[in-house]
Amino acid sequence: METKNATWLTEFVLTGLSYQLEWQIPLFLVFLVIHLITIVGNLGLIALICNDPHLHTPMYLFLGSLAFMDAWISSTVTPKMLVNFFATNQMISLSECMLQFFSFAFSATTECFLLAAMAYDRYVAICKPLLYPVIMTDRLCIRLLVALFVCGLIHPAFHLLFLLRLTFCNSNIIHHFYCDIMLLFKISCTDPSINVLMVFISSGSIQVFTIMTVLVSYTLVLFTILKRKSAQGIRKAFSTCGAHLLSVSLYYGPLLFMYVCPGSAQADDQDMMDSLFYTVIIPLLNPIIYSLRNRKVIDSLTKLLKRSV
Repeated sequence: METKNATWLTEFVLTGLSYQLEWQIPLFLVFLVIHLITIVGNLGLIALICNDPHLHTPMYLFLGSLAFMDAWISSTVTPKMLVNFFATNQMISLSECMLQFFSFAFSATTECFLLAAMAYDRYVAICKPLLYPVIMTDRLCIRLLVALFVCGLIHPAFHLLFLLRLTFCNSNIIHHFYCDIMLLFKISCTDPSINVLMVFISSGSIQVFTIMTVLVSYTLVLFTILKRKSAQGIRKAFSTCGAHLLSVSLYYGPLLFMYVCPGSAQADDQDMMDSLFYTVIIPLLNPIIYSLRNRKVIDSLTKLLKRSV
């Protein structure tokens, strides 16, 4: 009888960030500025790469794709968060919630594979420079990108199918600023154990595979660099790889806590801060990191500004 009389929920409330009322306008302005800079920075980097023929190489093809995914993940999460700062009704429908999760998971998964592909590209460029044009052909890069985006779509689609088996009848309060799959499990009135296990296995496997690819690639790069006697060659190699290593370090930290350790005893506020760093701050930092530490990007931007002036 309880099951028959239960009301299935189709709308949820996103409580958003916890803050005092006087911080409402300052926080809105801060996140609005961050979002605008993120979109302009990442799309500007893509335009710069497309505009300069010298940047039409595998390394910058992957970098442009990374900038696209950063703009995507920011656009998935931030606009809804900004609207909820002043909205009297913070409701989101079940279909919108699942669409937001799918969009977020697609960008997060694809970015993991992109970082691994960029590490492999740097390994070939530094460890096998003479074979680099033969190995990293345009055809191979296009195939890699297509495979990465297909895997990025399959992974969230798999979880979305498992998510459809859940019902929600107890609570419609999501203590977050976007629809996170782990919080949907918490408010489900259907046992989500299978879903949690699938998230742990699939997300863990993807992260282990991509992290190992990065670690192995850069371990081999390090050995190759140390064998070189040229100080200039060593500086150039570290300069090329430094930005990518920094981006990888910033990217995987919050992600590991969010999805590979779902049973950790983190407070909700701490989990929200990790998510905020992952979805808002990293997309802002990536174009800055890659632009400031990449001589070719700086030179290309300088030439473009000179032509404009």
